[in-house]
Order: sequence, then structure tokens, then C-alpha cells
Amino acid sequence: MMQTGTLNKDEINSLLSSKELFLYPILDNNQIGDISIDLRVGTDFLFQHQGRSAHINTSSNELSSKSIKSNFTQARRKIGEKLLLHPFQPTLFSTLEYIKLPNNIYAVLSLRSSYSRLGLTISTIVQPGYCGCISVEVINCGNIPIEIVSGTRFLQARLIKVEGNNLDYFTNTRKYACQVRPIPSKANEDNELKFLQQL
Repeated sequence: MMQTGTLNKDEINSLLSSKELFLYPILDNNQIGDISIDLRVGTDFLFQHQGRSAHINTSSNELSSKSIKSNFTQARRKIGEKLLLHPFQPTLFSTLEYIKLPNNIYAVLSLRSSYSRLGLTISTIVQPGYCGCISVEVINCGNIPIEIVSGTRFLQARLIKVEGNNLDYFTNTRKYACQVRPIPSKANEDNELKFLQQL
């Protein structure tokens, strides 16, 4: 019986075999480590840039407000092609892998050590029951550009089992469900904004 806490390699492989956990494509069996799964840089990217506005507006969800999307440039790379992560430019990308988590398992993402040692940083968790490619926000905190390759193993996902099986991802309305390409922030679509504007 699988215990709560971080899953080990045997438990991950068991979930993959039973199709309770879906992960595709797995290009190398070594992607499944002792306590994590290596995930690869996908092919779609969003680079933040300075738009015409002096700031990004997250305080209004009115249609008249400037779209957050207008502050991002889309780019695509084929597997094996290179791209630059410029200093302090937030970059969004989707993992190459499509994943479907069980309803009682969430994932904590971190960079592989080889990339965090270069000054790159991310902060992402994936809710139980999530399905789709995972959108990742990465920032180069160093002072020189860093070149990476689409398709390279970039992240580690630790899978953590929680008690109970009723954490259905789709019980609540989700802004980023089932995505296959990176999506800019939808902070300006939070329902609480209407409430706060009335205070």
C-alpha cells in the first residue's frame, strides 16, 4: 500500500503502469529518478517585454483594461533548437510532457541542480488531478544571458501523496486547466477584484 508523502521510483513506475498517472512522452527511462521525474523544456515560449503601458494592470478585469497578454511575445523552437534566457526577463514555457495527476497526488517542481547553479529560479506546484502540459515561470537572476535547448531535461517533479481521494481538480473553476502552451497570468481575472473594488 502506498503511504502518504513523497513517492519513490517504484511507486511512480507502479502508477505509470496502472495508468493512474499519465506522462507522455517519456523519451528516456532515466527520467524517472529515485524520488522525482525529470521534465523537459517544451517548444512554446512567452517572453515578457516592456509594452506601451507604464505598468501591467492586475487590478481590473474590465474588458477596457490593457490585456496582460500584450506584455508577452510568443516564440516557438523545434526540439534541439536554442533560446536565450535574458537577465531578469520572466519567461514562460510549457513542458514537453503532458501529465495527468491522480486526485490525491500533487507535484512540486524545482530546477535540476545544473540549472539552478547558473542563477535560474522557478516556483511552481501542480494541483492534484491536474492534466495538461505544465506552464513554468523561469527567471534568470544572473547578469548574463543563459542559453538553453528545447527538449533538454530542465525540471524535477517530486510527486507527493496526500490523504483522501476526493481532491478533484475540476471541482473548482480553474484558469489554467488542460493547457498545452504557456498562458500569461490571469491575475486580472480573479473574482475577488470585483469585491475589493466595492470596498
